[in-house]
Amino acid sequence: MEAGREGMRCLKISFAGLIVTALIQTAIVVYTNSVALLGDTLHNYADALTAIPLGIAFIVGRRVATRAYTYGFGRAEDLAGIVVVVLIAASSAYAGYEAIMRFVHPADVRHLGVLIVAGVVGFLGNEIVAHYRIRTGRRIGSAALVADGLHARTDGFTSLAVVLSAVGAWLGFPRADPIVGLLITVAILFVLRDAAREIYRRLMDAVDPALVDQTEQLIRATPGVIDVPNLQLRWLGNTLRAEARITVDSDTTLVDAHHLSHQVEHDLVHGVRRLTSATIHVEPLPDDATTAHDLLTHHH
Repeated sequence: MEAGREGMRCLKISFAGLIVTALIQTAIVVYTNSVALLGDTLHNYADALTAIPLGIAFIVGRRVATRAYTYGFGRAEDLAGIVVVVLIAASSAYAGYEAIMRFVHPADVRHLGVLIVAGVVGFLGNEIVAHYRIRTGRRIGSAALVADGLHARTDGFTSLAVVLSAVGAWLGFPRADPIVGLLITVAILFVLRDAAREIYRRLMDAVDPALVDQTEQLIRATPGVIDVPNLQLRWLGNTLRAEARITVDSDTTLVDAHHLSHQVEHDLVHGVRRLTSATIHVEPLPDDATTAHDLLTHHH
């Protein structure tokens, strides 16, 4: 719950920062008639709006598990990621359309000095928000918030591209504005690809293999554990869940095996960042477990 509250606070502050940045740029778009700045401004609005689905996800994710949703509502954050991807795609499509229309219907870009200021404002606003989101996301274990921060950082560099369009126009090359507008569209597409891949991995329960290795090493280091035949990790929002089978000596009593499973869970919760629970299945050495395993063989 504390992670959810901190995430919400980060979203509120970063939302306000990006909206102010985008509003300043909107006024300058009208003043300068720059399609490159228009594309960047639209992307900043889209980036600010991603705070809304993420905020809803943080609120829903706090709800306790029910008889219907026995794992809780942590997946809401991953579903919000789909909305983020759609918003990024929409901003890319509209920015590309406006840039193509400017090729078809050329127009002069006015007040180049102001346009350069707008590009710098966009860069600074996005970089401040990006740093805040990434730092908070890593602290609370929210991959979606970290990804959104990286998205904002990329937006900052596209804002600098607006400065290039102004310099090109100043040097007597008016096509620089729609060309940079198209380049910004391509940059947004790269962000879209990375964001979609991240959300896909979360929805498919992908985790960092290094994290699996770390978890397995912790289990093996617990006195009494002989082997770890199977280990599975999955993200639920900003928390991790683990399921593992451990092999123990066949002479271990039921009480000792029960105690050992809780010891393993304790070590994992305290040794693996963001892991909140683990289900541990204890089984004897393979030769002594053959009959029991035969009961499930036909299910595989």
